[in-house]
This record gives sequence, C-alpha cells and structure tokens, in this order.
Amino acid sequence: MTLEEKVGQMTQITLAVVSKGTVNNPQTPQEIDTNKLKKAILQYHIGSILNVVNHAYSRKHWHQILHQIQSITNRTRLKIPVLYGIDAIHGSNYILGSTLFPQEIGQAATWNPALVKKAAEITAYETRAAGIPWVFSPVLGVGKQPLWPRLYETFGEDTYLTSKMAVAIVKGYEGIDIAGKYHVASCMKHYMGYSFPLSGKDRTPAWIPENYLRKYFLPPFSAAVEAGSHTLMINSSSINGVPVHADHHILTDILRNELHFKGLAVSDWGDIENLYTKYHFVRSEKEAVKVAVLAGVDMSMVPFDYSFPKYLIELVKEGQIPMSRINQAVKRILTVKEELGLFDDFVYPEKDYPKFGSAEFKTDNLKTAQESITLLKNNNQVLPLKKKHIKILVTGFAANSMATLNGGWTYTWQGTKTDFFDNKKTTILKAIQNKIGKENVFYSKGTNFNKPLDNSNITNLAKKADYIVLCLGEMPYAETPGNINDLYLPENQVNFALKLAKTGKPVILVLTEGRPRLISKFADKMSGIIMAYLPGNQGGNAIADVLFGDVNPSGKLPFTYPRFPNSLENYNITYDQQKIDTCPPQFPFGFGLSYTTFRYSKLRLNCDTLSKDKTLKISVNITNTGKRAGKEVVQLYIGDLYRNATILPDVKRLVGFSKINLLPGETKTVSFSIKKPDLSFVNRKMKTVTVSGTYKVQVGNLTRKFYLK
Repeated sequence: MTLEEKVGQMTQITLAVVSKGTVNNPQTPQEIDTNKLKKAILQYHIGSILNVVNHAYSRKHWHQILHQIQSITNRTRLKIPVLYGIDAIHGSNYILGSTLFPQEIGQAATWNPALVKKAAEITAYETRAAGIPWVFSPVLGVGKQPLWPRLYETFGEDTYLTSKMAVAIVKGYEGIDIAGKYHVASCMKHYMGYSFPLSGKDRTPAWIPENYLRKYFLPPFSAAVEAGSHTLMINSSSINGVPVHADHHILTDILRNELHFKGLAVSDWGDIENLYTKYHFVRSEKEAVKVAVLAGVDMSMVPFDYSFPKYLIELVKEGQIPMSRINQAVKRILTVKEELGLFDDFVYPEKDYPKFGSAEFKTDNLKTAQESITLLKNNNQVLPLKKKHIKILVTGFAANSMATLNGGWTYTWQGTKTDFFDNKKTTILKAIQNKIGKENVFYSKGTNFNKPLDNSNITNLAKKADYIVLCLGEMPYAETPGNINDLYLPENQVNFALKLAKTGKPVILVLTEGRPRLISKFADKMSGIIMAYLPGNQGGNAIADVLFGDVNPSGKLPFTYPRFPNSLENYNITYDQQKIDTCPPQFPFGFGLSYTTFRYSKLRLNCDTLSKDKTLKISVNITNTGKRAGKEVVQLYIGDLYRNATILPDVKRLVGFSKINLLPGETKTVSFSIKKPDLSFVNRKMKTVTVSGTYKVQVGNLTRKFYLK
C-alpha cells in the first residue's frame, strides 16, 4: 500500500460529505453525489463512512447507498471495502421499521443480562439487514453523574452491573463470528471516564484519580475486551487536564499493554481537530493529528473534510510520525474489515432477513420493556388498577407522545421527529384506552414540558375520574443539547402535579425520563410512582401492562434516585461519607417494588475464613409470600468492615445478582461464589490488591461476617 492509501484507511467521514444538498423533508432520504463519492474514495482512499444525513432511511435506501459505495471501491487498485458505521443506541435507530428497545438505562433496570443480549442480537440482525456491519454501541461509561445528559445511554452507576451487561451486549452484537450475516462489530464507548464530568455537562472535564478510574471506570471496558469487542471509541473530553485523545497512557499503556486490546480505536466526532480548536492543547491542527496518532488513535472521525489525511501524510514524510505507527493502525483497521467479511459481498438481499421488524421481535422488545418498569411507590396498594367499572384521567405532556417514550437517538440524532415516524405506535394514553376502552378514559395534556398550559378544565375532569395517571418527565435530547442547570423537574410540571394532588383523587405518577429528575417537592403527595425510563416503542404497552397488573413489575433502579440537587451521592460510599449526616435519597440503588412480597431466609456461608485460592460459597433462600407470581432480583453486596488498607474501603459494593421467578408460596435457593479478586481494590501505586480483614455479606435484609486471610 502507498502512504496515501494507508492514511486514507485511517480517515472516516460523515455521509453528508458525499451526499447531495441538504434535504430537510423527513419523507425524502438523502441521495449520494457520485462525484463527491469518487473524490472521497478514488482520490483520498477513504476507509470509513458513518451515519445518516438528517433522519433514518429505509432498508432499500441503505442498500442503494452501500451498493454505490461498493461500486466505487471496486474501481480502486486494491479494492479495499469501506467500513460503514452507524449509531445503534437502542436498536437500529437509523433504519426505518426496526425494533426500538428501551434505552440502555432501562435495559439495565431489568437486571437481566439475557434480555440485554437478546436485544443486541436483534439489533445486529436488523442492522445487517440494511447492509451495515458496524455499530457505535455499547456505551460502557459508568453513569455516576445524574446530571449528565448521556446517563440514559449507560447501564447505570454500578461497575459490576455495567460489566455484566457489557459482556451480554457485546456477545449479542458479535456472536461467535462477526462475518456472519446476522452479526456486527461492536464499538465500546467512550473509553473512558467520559460519564463522570465534574460539572455534569456533556464534553466537560472529569477529575478522576487514576486508582478511582481503574476501580470504577475501567472494568466494563476490560470485560468487553475479554468478551471479544472489535472496536472502541474514545472519550471526547479530558481527564485530569489531559484530553483523552492525546493521552498515550490511557490509549496505549492501559488499553493496549494492560487490557491487550487488539482492535481499532476510532476518535469521536471531530475530536482530533478539537485538540487545537476547542482545548487549545496544541499549536495547530497538524500538531493535533500528530499528538492523537502517536497517543494511539487509529482512525479519525474527521468528519467533514480531508484535513486529517493531508496533515498525516506531511507528518510521515517529515519523519514526525514513524511508518511503523501507520502500519500498526492500518493493520488493525484491515483486520476488522477482514473479520467482518467485507472483502466478500457483505450486503445481503432483503429476503434474507424475514424477521426484520417482526411480531417476534416486537414480543422480545415488549418483554424487555416490561421487565424494565420499576415500581417506586404503591401506597395502600393503589396498583394494580382494576379494568372494570373504572374511570381514569390520563394527563401530562408525556401521555400521548412516542418521542417521550424513546428519547434521543430515535430516527434522528435528537429524537424530535419520533412522533412523525411512529404515529401508528402505542402511546401511554392509547395503551390505557386499549385496556379499559376509550369511553372510560378522559384525556387532557395539562402541561407542556417546561411551559404552563391552560388546564382550567382539569379539576372538572378529575371529578369524573376514579384515578389520575400523570405522565411527566423529559423531552428527547442527545449529548450536549441535553445539558441542564437544574435537576428538578421544570416548575410547571411540579405545579401541575401539586394541583392534581389537591383534587383528592389518587394520582399515579409515570416518569419517562433519561435521568432522575428530582420529584421531592411533590412525591409524598403521589399515591403511586412508576419509573419507566425511556422504554422504547413498546413502552406504552409495557406501562399499561404494569398499571393494570397484567405484568408484575420487577425492575430495579440501576442508579440512586436523589432527593435534593446538592445530595447526589452514589450508593457505594466510603465510611467517611457515611459519617456525614446526609438525608437518604428519594429511592436507593437497586430498589423496586412488586405486587407480591418476598422473604429472605437462611443466609449461609461455607466458611468463616477465606484464604489463598479458596472460594466463599454463599446461599440464601427466597420465598414468595404473596398471592401472585413475581420476579425478584437477588442482590449480593460485600462490605469492608475492617482491613489493613491504604485506601478507604466501600461501605458496600455489588458483587453478584440473580433474577428469579417465583410462584406464590414457592421457595428457591440462590447461590453465589466469591473469590479473593472479588474483594480487591486499586491502591495508590495503581496495583490491584486484596488485604486481610473482616468483611460483611449482605443479601436483602440478611448479613453475615467472614474473614479474609
């Protein structure tokens, strides 16, 4: 390969660069400009193209685009295929007719890795059905900052839970052979620490001690690497004053030399150029290219021009970047293309994907949404509601919108056109009407997202109703446009909730939101509270199923739901934090109610002392003491009571979980195994160590102590 051909492989541009003029009509897909495409491939040897222009396309249109790209690459000297990548955040969200699942935060709330794996398998199937072999998913940042607008793209605040979901989703995407027509290459993102900005704003600095970074933020990526993920996207922001795209220690020392990641590392959107234009970290764009490539970036998501290959060629010819580094990056890129089967005809006929958007996939989607729904409050067993002889007022801006069920990354980047594309799908209002009949449901929007609305008739409607279902939360957003200055729900939503509470009718609050917007000003006045997260296209049906008891809720919070904006602690605090007189959160991590009850009993350990390579075996009995079947998430926590350590220990941390189904009166025994590495921590020398001490096992309300020797 010539230098120009190699550097081209390291360059990724957005589809807009090779498309005709902008089309804003959502009914009109963007067309390829053949001359621009020829320039990109024949002149600049571009190795990768990404995403859409404006909005999602049909499979037919995607096939047309990919065939056009293939036809040009076949005219090149080496006929190296273009690697096409796409954001698939909660399903194949840029392919019309695909199955749109709950966002990752909702999938985490299922505490069911099998469902997460299945969703990834379906997403891979439907993405390949459009001819696209590479998805920019999963997000593996540990979501410890509730203000952050990308929290809903994560699996929540816990490292262990995120790591388990990471393995499930990567295996679901990639299967055992990514060259197969039903699987894709996954892309772990955003490596790493991106999810914990100090300000809570997107793409702003994180200040994370390295031992903390290794303890909480590295393990999900390590787990995904071990699971076989082929690609990785880099953190757009900085850690401890160094932009990650320029951090050789993170991108090479840790990623390559410690995790032994062999795949390709791609920049995020424009982030090499940002080293100069945004961060002022270097003196020129050319120097930005040098610093990023030497740090370990293999492919630049440029994305709008050909500046990256121009500067990189100059740097190599000047001897500032060795050819060995170029060869290393290109080998990684070509290896992924080879393993994906791109050197063969990889765009298969539509008829090879008969399950695309099928009823079978919708059923799987509904099951995931159902298991994600988390019941947070149920005063006097107000739920489930009866279906007969009942009148319900459904209100709130989120009651009759598919956009609020899906959030961002839905047909468009911001998700604002979802109601256009999904106008035949089932909103919360329609799902409730389907349960009890339109004649038994009153509806008033009541309020907008952040502006009051004339709701003078709401009191009269409430008088006619037996119950009020109030649907509040957030409008769609993605990335930086989702930054907020106040975690409370907007004032008009709070006031509307208080107004409804004054009617004297039981109010069931349904929250569709991507982060825990504060509700402490009115939560005590709600009879019931359901957290739906962003449950996707089957979310309306899933919410109604839980409201009326067709499904017994089994979701558990994957984050701590704060009570006040200046009290945003995660659950796994250290003892010095525990000593502070802080108020409890609105709802704790791992919390979620059921329509039945469970009793924990007979917590047993196989030994009182764990030493050398021994295994601590833990078992506990769970009994369904209620009158209906239900699923329970059995959560195992380990707490450090006393140990010889150089770092403060956690009061407790999650080290195991198991979701089980129990019939009324049924008892099951759940078992866990713990070894020394499960009790490790990262010391100030960046070494993962275990130390002697007394530890506490906690399962439900039961505890036992043991000694680590």
